[in-house]
Amino acid sequence: MMKEKFLERAKENLKAAHLLFDNALYNAMANRAYYAAFHAAIVALAAAGHIPQMRHETVQAKFNDELIRRRKLYPRRFSSSLSDLQLVRNKADYDSEGVSKNVASRMLAKAEKFVRTVEKEINP
Repeated sequence: MMKEKFLERAKENLKAAHLLFDNALYNAMANRAYYAAFHAAIVALAAAGHIPQMRHETVQAKFNDELIRRRKLYPRRFSSSLSDLQLVRNKADYDSEGVSKNVASRMLAKAEKFVRTVEKEINP
């Protein structure tokens, strides 16, 4: 049940991120892109038998340690995905400069790949 609910949230956030990007709302897009990947990481951990705490740093650490390094379920290139997306989200939310279209585009692609890969892994 948890997996399904959080996968639905991940996909909803990804859809929202696309809509925001298409409307040049790059700061808001960064927020939704991060949460799409964050919720997908929760799904991946739950599918692997972990009931993760919802703390951001815990989810990131468990995903990297357990699912990338130990079990090798996800590619090593994903080890920085959540932290990269969170850094951009923090910039969008708290920095007066905000997020450029170029950065937003890269982060949207990163979130999309992350969510789709988790979805594929848990539903082979």
